[in-house]
Amino acid sequence: MVKRYLAVLLSGLMIMGSVCLTGCGSTSETATTDTKEETTKEETKEETKEDTKEDAKEDTAAGGDNLSESKDLLAAAEKDLKTTDGHEMMAAGTTAEVPEATASAEDLEKLEDTDKEKWHFYEYLDWDTANDATFPESPADGQKGKKVVLIVHGAHAWTTCYQEAFEAACDAVGMECEVYDPNWDQSTQDGYVDQAINEDPDAIVVIPVSADHAAQQFKKICDAGIAGFCSNTLPEADAMNYIMAYTGPDDWAQMRNLASALGKAMDGKGGVCYITHNVGTSPYYARTYGPMSTLATEYPDIKSLDVQSPGFEAAAVKQVVSDWITKYGDELNAIVLADDSDQAIGAVEACKDAGRSDIKIVAAGNSKQGSELVESGDLFEMSYQSCQADAGLAVRTISEYFCGEDIARVSYIGTDIINKDNVADFTPCQW
Repeated sequence: MVKRYLAVLLSGLMIMGSVCLTGCGSTSETATTDTKEETTKEETKEETKEDTKEDAKEDTAAGGDNLSESKDLLAAAEKDLKTTDGHEMMAAGTTAEVPEATASAEDLEKLEDTDKEKWHFYEYLDWDTANDATFPESPADGQKGKKVVLIVHGAHAWTTCYQEAFEAACDAVGMECEVYDPNWDQSTQDGYVDQAINEDPDAIVVIPVSADHAAQQFKKICDAGIAGFCSNTLPEADAMNYIMAYTGPDDWAQMRNLASALGKAMDGKGGVCYITHNVGTSPYYARTYGPMSTLATEYPDIKSLDVQSPGFEAAAVKQVVSDWITKYGDELNAIVLADDSDQAIGAVEACKDAGRSDIKIVAAGNSKQGSELVESGDLFEMSYQSCQADAGLAVRTISEYFCGEDIARVSYIGTDIINKDNVADFTPCQW
């Protein structure tokens, strides 16, 4: 009986041991299998991530994200937007070679106004790039959806045309735009700069009221970590240390070309008087001392008689020109104007009233009034300065910045001289 019980007990223990061994073996295999499955899952996750990245790249290339869509919008705007006179509104800008200054700015200031070298640092944005501030890095995610604040210089028909073109270009590339007009007041413009900074837009564009005040304005913008762009009027050279890019006309080159044509038409002799732009602005220097120093260099027998700044009202300009005709008589052979609209109307009326059809008048342009005066022969020549292309180049440059592209620090719109032979190519006028 005892033997039988022991036999049964031993048999049971053997069965349990067999079960235990079998169970232990199964647990080990299951753990190994689970580990393999987890490893496979991790590998699958990594492969999925890589596939997602590749898909994202394909989506970007196909225009599936904001950057790609932004580039498509910009390309379409560059192709489709035209100025009133049929030219490209968002054409690529040009750059100019900067000659080496012959002396320091302080020494050049001591030269005569008729010396071209005196105006080197006014004409060329010849700044020391080693002093550049740290500019905000482009987000490189496209301009679509970005907000831009535009601060113009003052009320004028040209400004209205520029502003409308700027807003149209922004709309075409998908940017939001807000505009402030200080009406030629420096302190008001400074206030608008502060206000714009507080709004924290993606970029701020300023047409400086004063060239020598621009550095102060753009330093504030740069210090706030906002991309600042200067448009239309040249700032002082040192201001470029805080400016992402300048875009606008090469006013000096245009006025020098205009002066060369005038000097030739005058047979290299006679007297010239000048009506200026607003004192202190870059057009004031470019449109007065650009032609004056060019004539002195190329035609030394031509004499600069007087410079006056009566503003832009036709009546005020007419009075100044009438006084010149009385004072200088036959010595006065030509007049250079900073504006081809109201200034030109006043100058032409004064010459007509005095019976002086021999006085050649040239002007920076180009308005509807100026074009009509060129067509009639009352205005000898004027420069072509497209306000719409000016705005278009600014928006193009800002868009390229937001798309992460390299942008030129200085970029100019095209330069042409308009006369009676080609005036039809630049009509209907933009303002």
